[in-house]
Amino acid sequence: MNNITRLRCDLEYAIHADTHFCFNIQASRRDDQRILDESLVVTPGIQVRQFEDPNNGNRFFRCDGIPGTLKLRYDAQIEMLRSSPDSSLQESSITEMPNEVLHYLLPSRYCQSDVMSRAAQHLFSGAPRGYARVQHICEWIRDNIAYQLGVSTPTTSAQDVYLQRAGVCRDFAHLAITFCRALNIPARLVVGYVHFNDPPQDFHATFEAWLGGRWVMFDPTHLAPVEAVVRVGNGRDAKDTAFATMFGSVTMTYMHIQVNHDGQPPSENPDPIEATVQRLVMA
Repeated sequence: MNNITRLRCDLEYAIHADTHFCFNIQASRRDDQRILDESLVVTPGIQVRQFEDPNNGNRFFRCDGIPGTLKLRYDAQIEMLRSSPDSSLQESSITEMPNEVLHYLLPSRYCQSDVMSRAAQHLFSGAPRGYARVQHICEWIRDNIAYQLGVSTPTTSAQDVYLQRAGVCRDFAHLAITFCRALNIPARLVVGYVHFNDPPQDFHATFEAWLGGRWVMFDPTHLAPVEAVVRVGNGRDAKDTAFATMFGSVTMTYMHIQVNHDGQPPSENPDPIEATVQRLVMA
């Protein structure tokens, strides 16, 4: 695989009433991925305010929209520097964990590790500790949870997924995070871009577990290699990592994502966003 990834994200919304938007679609700046070039196009030309989450490094931009149409295009060229995970990594004792990692042991909105503790202990307490146990969690989820579009909603939790035995990438990651936390392994959600053959391209959710004193990425869907995931953001669960949050009345009318791991530029979409718009180039 080429270590240069080029991606494009097109979003379009019909705004029915004055609305404030907060987006999290830009690649994060990290040691394991280097942004070579990026641009953000917004139609119409409205003021955009950018800020960064100091806790997670997620990059956000905000804007106000009036009734009509809002279109976004984000292009980026990323050099991927992430290596394959080390399967010998071991779990850390709680006393060894850094202060900033501890809250990833606690239950959160979509990851009720306290409620799921008995199930996690029953299924995984006997598995070899460390990387192998987290990998075993991923394998159990792949074997027992069907990847099925349309069965979950924005409020679906890990417990819901465990009971209904179906979900999408976000649901798979939430369940894995929940099992890990119930076993005293800190875990957090990661969202980003990656190319996979089926289903159609979308934002993709994986997760990281704290092993050997570092964050290690896993993908319980097994849709793509974790080395190829261009990270946009991470957090306790989907509450911290939504790609779009709207305060008002809107309808998404179009989304198209392209991810090329061979370094080739994205092709034009069937309904491309007009080029004669405000262009913001990030340093």
